Amino acid sequence: MPIKVLIVDDSALIRSVLKEIIENHKDLKVVGAAPDPLVAREMIKALNPDVITLDVEMPRMDGLDFLEKLMRLRPMPVVMISTLTEKGSDITFRALELGAVDFISKPKLDISRGMQEYSDEIADKIRSAAKAHLRKPTAMIVQKSLTADAILPSLSNHIASTEKLIIVGASTGGTEAIKEFLIKLPPDCPGIAITQHMPETFTKSFAQRLDTLCKISVKEAENGDRILPGHAYIAPGHSHLLVKRSGANYVCELSDGPPVNRHRPSVDVLFRSAANHVGKNAIGVILTGMGKDGAKGMLEMKQAGSFNFAQDEASCVVFGMPKEAILTGGVDEVVPLQDMAARVIAYLGNLGTRGFRV
Repeated sequence: MPIKVLIVDDSALIRSVLKEIIENHKDLKVVGAAPDPLVAREMIKALNPDVITLDVEMPRMDGLDFLEKLMRLRPMPVVMISTLTEKGSDITFRALELGAVDFISKPKLDISRGMQEYSDEIADKIRSAAKAHLRKPTAMIVQKSLTADAILPSLSNHIASTEKLIIVGASTGGTEAIKEFLIKLPPDCPGIAITQHMPETFTKSFAQRLDTLCKISVKEAENGDRILPGHAYIAPGHSHLLVKRSGANYVCELSDGPPVNRHRPSVDVLFRSAANHVGKNAIGVILTGMGKDGAKGMLEMKQAGSFNFAQDEASCVVFGMPKEAILTGGVDEVVPLQDMAARVIAYLGNLGTRGFRV
């Protein structure tokens, strides 16, 4: 049976283009197209779609208001249609907090051709959403004051803080998973390098958003950034992020090389750089996401001496990337998302008692 999709967008052009794109894939079927949430509400009752694509700015009811009501009253997979703007990125992150599975970027110019260029990506995201594990909205857990008790105690092993690096990869569902992981980390944790599949106009806003929530500092990575303890560096959406050695320091290197696994930034690129330049001082973390990006790179990290964690299936929005890393043999421990930060810090804290590897 094809996946049934309901399109909700006030633009007749977007509805037409999305319908054409979706129905070019034999396993997908558009069962309806609504110009606003009130019409969509009745279509959901009548058509029982598997996935909804939802615009944000619409007449009669805002897309976020509709999403909040939908996830409370009739939870179902939602893929947001978001504009590639700073305002659009802030709204998109709010939508993901409210329970949306993923988002599709709406080009600002030449929308019809721009959307067609993303045909396979749109189809993949709808397929992924149809299989996603819906989670409870996290929108209420956003204030720093609410997280004080959840922050883990400082590391007693200060060598681990300065010599180790935490290397993180994620995709679908990853914005919320990364937030839950980072928000618990103490300010003296090792430096962190992160690749999350995301458009370039979103990564800076994502980093700034996390920086306001976390005890550690979070920024979009820049070429040559020294990777410091208590700091996280997020790959910009236009470039691969690599970790390199510069004397006694680790630094960020950006590359505009071709996409790997159809992604730039690619998790495999980051993980392979950690295997080559960090070796046994790396701790790998692979979180929720569709596809296989990161599986081969994580195996290379393990072969170079790293210790690697994968998010477990029950807590993933999409288990694809962690599952592939586990099957490939690159994972040492499978952990629920809510315990990931504690397990990583516990591992670091125990290194001194087992003999620190340098």
